[in-house]
Amino acid sequence: MGRPGADAPGADAPGGTAHALADVERAAAAVLPPGVRDFVAGGSGAETTLRANRAALDRVCVVPRALRDVSSCTTESTLLGRPVAMPVAVAPVAYHRLVCAEGEPAAARAAGAAGVPFTASTLSSVPIEEITGVGGTVWFQLYWLRDTGRTLDLVRRAEDAGCAAVMLTVDVPWMGRRLRDVRNGFALPQDVRAAHLAAAESTAHRRRGGASAVAAHTAEAFSPAVTWESVAALRAHTRLPLVLKGLLDARDARRAAESGVDAIVVSNHGGRQLDGAVASIDALPDAVAAAGGGCEVLMDSGVRSGTDVLRALALGAHGVLVGRPVVWGAAAAGEAGVRRVLELLGDELRDSLGLSGCTDVADARELRTVRGATVGAPGAVP
Repeated sequence: MGRPGADAPGADAPGGTAHALADVERAAAAVLPPGVRDFVAGGSGAETTLRANRAALDRVCVVPRALRDVSSCTTESTLLGRPVAMPVAVAPVAYHRLVCAEGEPAAARAAGAAGVPFTASTLSSVPIEEITGVGGTVWFQLYWLRDTGRTLDLVRRAEDAGCAAVMLTVDVPWMGRRLRDVRNGFALPQDVRAAHLAAAESTAHRRRGGASAVAAHTAEAFSPAVTWESVAALRAHTRLPLVLKGLLDARDARRAAESGVDAIVVSNHGGRQLDGAVASIDALPDAVAAAGGGCEVLMDSGVRSGTDVLRALALGAHGVLVGRPVVWGAAAAGEAGVRRVLELLGDELRDSLGLSGCTDVADARELRTVRGATVGAPGAVP
């Protein structure tokens, strides 16, 4: 299968005509094979939560402040104690080589150039050493494997490679039932593999009608018994900052803060795990309150603009993770496409900060919000 990316038709679209992330997504859709497009875009079940993420973000209305001097307006902030150009990190996404021939290093270079962290997945299609080798700040996302020894070996490998944090994903005892993949009988092409899981050929490559080969592979590899004891073992094992990704309940946020983690990510996995789960942005305020300042609180799922970043900040987040838009950028134009995605987010965030009367990210976290009708919904005021 040929790879989209820098050599794909229309690859210059993000650089020349993309003025919003939706433009980049359309450019990617024009070049991606339908099965791959569905693998990236799809959610679980009836995709109720996938849609709810976007609708819930659109209901968050920020109350701007007036008569503020915003002649000097900066998006700069910190995440996990390190300076960032904006409070955004690239979310972990599996198998970048599905959409871009170079894979994860292309997106990691773009993130480094943009001054934001890149999160490499356990299921990345390029080894962590090659990803950290391009420079910039790299976090390592960890799935807890059935073999605990192999899991902890991966953490040590990430440390040795120069990763700046470990992010344990806690909402995937197994992969949610993603019906687009099931209907497509989705399987990985032979030249794309999970580089950290050793086998050159795996269940993920064995196409079967009416089933997702990727889901079958993760069911074999991932442990369904990840608990707070696993978190404690990981905390004791690594010297790196520890992030828990996939919390929605305020009780879990409180326990995470009390357990000594450095950050949590309020996340429903982009609508790809439990269909019917609460939208991440709706769960965010209670999680922030429950964490009580004991750790940083990040959010993902549905972020598609700098305005969305502002919304999350106003509801108490320290920052956000962005996943699918980065993949769309990589598919449309490789590294240049990802650079354009991050450039747009930065430009939009600065615009949103200034127009809301904020000179910086700290000001944004003091804004008030109200819940309004979903923009464009029946009865909404234009």
